[in-house]
Amino acid sequence: MKQTDTTDPVLPMASAWISGSDAPELKEIRVGFMPLTDCASLIIAHVMKYDEKYGIKIIPSREVSWANVRDKLINGELHAAHVLYGLIYGVHLGIGGQKKDMSVLMNLNNNGQGITLSNQLKKRGVTGGAALKNLLDSERRDYTFAQTFPTGTHAMWLYYWLACNGIHPLNDVSIITLPPPQMVSNMRMDSVDGFCAGEPWNNCAIYEKAGFTVATTQDIWPDHPEKVLGCTAEFAKKYPNSARALIMAVLEASKYIDDMANRRKVSEIIAGKAYIDCPVEVIDQRMEGKYEDGLGRKWNDAHCLKFCGDGAVNFPYLSDGMWFLTQHRRWGLLKQDPDYLAVAKEINQIELYKQAASQVKIAVPEDVMRTSRLMDGTIWNGHDPQGYAASFEIRA
Repeated sequence: MKQTDTTDPVLPMASAWISGSDAPELKEIRVGFMPLTDCASLIIAHVMKYDEKYGIKIIPSREVSWANVRDKLINGELHAAHVLYGLIYGVHLGIGGQKKDMSVLMNLNNNGQGITLSNQLKKRGVTGGAALKNLLDSERRDYTFAQTFPTGTHAMWLYYWLACNGIHPLNDVSIITLPPPQMVSNMRMDSVDGFCAGEPWNNCAIYEKAGFTVATTQDIWPDHPEKVLGCTAEFAKKYPNSARALIMAVLEASKYIDDMANRRKVSEIIAGKAYIDCPVEVIDQRMEGKYEDGLGRKWNDAHCLKFCGDGAVNFPYLSDGMWFLTQHRRWGLLKQDPDYLAVAKEINQIELYKQAASQVKIAVPEDVMRTSRLMDGTIWNGHDPQGYAASFEIRA
């Protein structure tokens, strides 16, 4: 990653942010989260008091669904949240609900989601995408797959994976929305045949002998963007010092978590009833990059959950946000092409992030775009979003 020089910060030392004109306007910040492993940086920022270092106090709020997170952000019950990247973009454009100007303060993590198929499918000989395609072609039965929010990351990963295997997600299967913690119970009850969600729920399906991991999302896009620290544009504009302090606290926590020696301790903290409420070993196995798929294969994943990567994870690349817009367009959630770059510039608070990163000595890339190769060989770099969105053979 190309980096700018952060040895001479453009702003004073961190202590200046908690006094005088740079003092946080709002001292207590209500931050929502869903019970997922990738909420860790927000929880650690709170538990280890990185927030207090920057003159704020994070009040964590465990939420029951992504729709609940959306509604509470819009109505002001939450100031910010651990939230799906695509949800923020969807609300900003008014897709499927109330339109509200939104902001992405930073990326929280890369990787760490998965697609799980049921053991009932395994009994039918389905252990991969090609076998699933063959089964769907040979049977008239309606198979049901779950994602966590219509414009969210998990819906887009699920659709992308199905389409790469020749399965049209809108025509060939039924798609429903479920909160992440309900995925495994619905699979046990045979209500869903597969799902895409964040950890630890994919590993939990293996632990409870309900399903197996057919693909990780890092198989689809290595080091892909995932959750963000999101808020309304109004919050970022009204309380810029508080927003900056929140970013700094979460960056400190992100650095702590990215030290693999700390991962077990982090897993023990977030496993508690107030956070994920899940056995520690179910969280920690994949948190440490130790994967098994429930079919007998085990591996150490080089693209497991990443929380910092010296800033490569956290920088709110414009191209990341634009990619979700291309998929919203691909699947008919957007009826026409937006001004992809302009929307991303409105939402992603790059300057605010840079100010925060300079204070905690986190490197900042020179380019607001990045280039990635996805599982089908497609290259995404943000340079022709309209052409990219229209290039897929399988689309709405």
